[in-house]
Amino acid sequence: MVKPDSMALESFLVEVQAIGFPAVEIWSRESDFEALIEASRSRGLKVVSFVGHQHASPQAGSHAEGFSRRRNHDRLEAELRESIDIAARHGIPGVIVLSGHRNPGESDYESLLVCADGLRRIAPYAEKNRVNLNMELLNTLVDHPHYLCDNTDWAIALCELVNSPRVKILYDIYHMQIMEGDVIRSIRRAARWIGHYHTAGHPGRRDLDNDQEINYTGICRAINATGYDLYLGHEFKPKADPIAALRHAYACCSA
Repeated sequence: MVKPDSMALESFLVEVQAIGFPAVEIWSRESDFEALIEASRSRGLKVVSFVGHQHASPQAGSHAEGFSRRRNHDRLEAELRESIDIAARHGIPGVIVLSGHRNPGESDYESLLVCADGLRRIAPYAEKNRVNLNMELLNTLVDHPHYLCDNTDWAIALCELVNSPRVKILYDIYHMQIMEGDVIRSIRRAARWIGHYHTAGHPGRRDLDNDQEINYTGICRAINATGYDLYLGHEFKPKADPIAALRHAYACCSA
């Protein structure tokens, strides 16, 4: 869950730690990135994920520029080397990577090959530093039109093509509920490639409560049964009191 603007960072971290969460995520490498890491550590919280490269386009918006464009590969390799260095230095297990938008006149298979080519360039450096590159699954029906990596089969195929133990999937449960449903079977099928999870209630990307349709307790039990031992990040927008919403999310996902 994004820190509410109304809360000071220290107060938010105190509440998160008191609930029982072991870790937090930072969205991107902001100017005060190192200070955010140190502030989290001071409260006994690990930082476990951040977006490893620039992806916004002035014309197409956020998430548009990723591995689907060959013209980006030099830049992405350079930026991800820096992000991998940061992650290795601070014990951060994974960084998020993005496919970018589909290319006009190009099939998803053709774009898959382009993405695989780009990730093969940086995968050996991720392996050397023991940092996962987690390709995020997003929905194209509600939130991110034109985004390429919008289904589990495509993401699995990408991991298989690159064939690196450090190129994995960020399985966003909210996004895949919109695109596919059948979440538990998809998780079981993709388990060996999943390096991170995100949550949010559907519809609305709100709290993980009984007014939305995803059974997070059942899904988290299924995740646990796969042997997954990394992190699940909450990415929802609370309807009211954010700390109460986080307490509920912690309880239903830890049941």
